Amino acid sequence: MNILVCVKQVPDTTQVKIDPVTNTLIREGVPAIVNTYDAFALEAAARLKDKDPDTKIVVMSMGPANAVNALKDCLAIAADRAYLISGREFGGSDTLATSYILSNAVKKIEETEGKFDAIFCGKQAIDGDTAQVGPELAEHLGLPQVTCALEITEADDAHLEVLKEGTDANMLISIGLPCLLTFTKPSFEPRFPSLKRKMMAMRAQIPTIAFSDLPGIDAGKIGLNGSPTRVKRSFVPERKKNGMIISGGTAAENAAKLSELLSDAKVI
Repeated sequence: MNILVCVKQVPDTTQVKIDPVTNTLIREGVPAIVNTYDAFALEAAARLKDKDPDTKIVVMSMGPANAVNALKDCLAIAADRAYLISGREFGGSDTLATSYILSNAVKKIEETEGKFDAIFCGKQAIDGDTAQVGPELAEHLGLPQVTCALEITEADDAHLEVLKEGTDANMLISIGLPCLLTFTKPSFEPRFPSLKRKMMAMRAQIPTIAFSDLPGIDAGKIGLNGSPTRVKRSFVPERKKNGMIISGGTAAENAAKLSELLSDAKVI
């Protein structure tokens, strides 16, 4: 099976701080990591490769030059090859423009790597939380999709059986190949890289796909000018510090008291 995994390098949100004057993220000195949900997608691909060693895993990322670090992290874990999509022309792209750029990059990479049987993405990026790029990429490529996948329970040359997270219950879905899946957090954690693969990843040369490498791309659909989304204002929400601890009674009595207080406050 030939699998493409889309990853994004994001700031480590456990260490992100807000500038009290500008109310913007302070990115200086904040370490970058592979987006958490993309790591789940990579682990899903790695588990398929565990069962079938002939499986090939290719990773791609769109971002600045230093995004190669995230790609090398993926090579150290399970990926066989990696590609960076980067260029000033792509700057300022919203999710729609980003997914359009990625769809063109997929076609370009397939010229070298062959047609992909499946494309795996994280369900969302932890620095934006829109959960739009994966589904939009599927639409651009005309692929069937399953979102919020937990794991792949079965695979063959024609289909994947996917356990999908649901609101009330999980669902088992069969989807034909080629397809696109977005992954959420499963019941297991992603694997750690081996020392051998880390050494290999450090030496890896990662090709960069620039705007000029995508001759069929429409310049009017990328970057800031090609992005219909406009951020009018960003701010830090005011946090109320008033609170109350309900204790002293049984669980049922405390729950009834809480319900009464919320009702009086017209919260419920």
